[in-house]
Amino acid sequence: MQLSDSFFKSRKLVDLVENQTSYELEDSAMHIFETHQRAERVQLQFGTPVLASMFQGKKVMHLRDKPSFEFLPGESLILPADELMCIDFPEAREDDPTRCLAMEIGEDRLKGVVQFMNDRMTRSDGQEWNILDYNFHFTNDLGIYQILQRLVYLYTENHPSKDFFVSNMVQELVVRILQANVRKTYQQNAKKLSGSKRLAFVVRYIRENIQHPLSIKELSDKACMSESNFYKIFKQEMGISTTDFINEERINAAAQFLKDPSTDLTEIYLACGFTNRSYFNRMFKRLKGISPSDYRRRFN
Repeated sequence: MQLSDSFFKSRKLVDLVENQTSYELEDSAMHIFETHQRAERVQLQFGTPVLASMFQGKKVMHLRDKPSFEFLPGESLILPADELMCIDFPEAREDDPTRCLAMEIGEDRLKGVVQFMNDRMTRSDGQEWNILDYNFHFTNDLGIYQILQRLVYLYTENHPSKDFFVSNMVQELVVRILQANVRKTYQQNAKKLSGSKRLAFVVRYIRENIQHPLSIKELSDKACMSESNFYKIFKQEMGISTTDFINEERINAAAQFLKDPSTDLTEIYLACGFTNRSYFNRMFKRLKGISPSDYRRRFN
């Protein structure tokens, strides 16, 4: 993710650890933190719910009731109000700083978006949308990545309609994050939930048949829905299309196979449902950011 030229022109570098540049609007704020030297156990806390998203470098996060974990570029984290973060910066250098975005979104704003979703976006399981599980750590999908990139530009732009532009983007961001939370819940608990939730059953079916061609007709039959309704409900709840989700599952399966250096690349892409090596390579790089060969070298 790129920071805008206007950010670098206006920001003042005062601190080497967690130097903060802030932009505040009516019901949200964006902070960009930069760290230029190694540091450990740096504490940070916000009074409102926060979306943190990594731009560059690596952090090690220590949060309450959660094992320590690495926080890497392309990943985001949702934190509740008043959550005390304790952060290590193991790789930060003056010529290669760690950079992270933190967006504060007011509770009333969050509740308003959730109410909008419950009014307009009925879920297949009959449950209501709720403010998501906090300490939700996830990889940005393409939609979330593009919104964050746009928000960085909007916050740092000097435009008279900035509040209006940002407000619309924040609403879309919250919707997409709630959808990503549902998607991750189904992915992590597909087996347990498949007996009571139709989309969880479909997720489990996709995983168990990942090596075979999978059609919307086949999956909609498994969900006991028409094709058009299944396509609409799936994207509405999961935040991505059925085809994109299948490709994501196939690439995740391939990534696990690649950790075994003895497995042939041709065997891997065929076992994950791809029939074309070049398409597999393109899809892997699009979703993981590097080629399958480079990914394998990273683990070996």
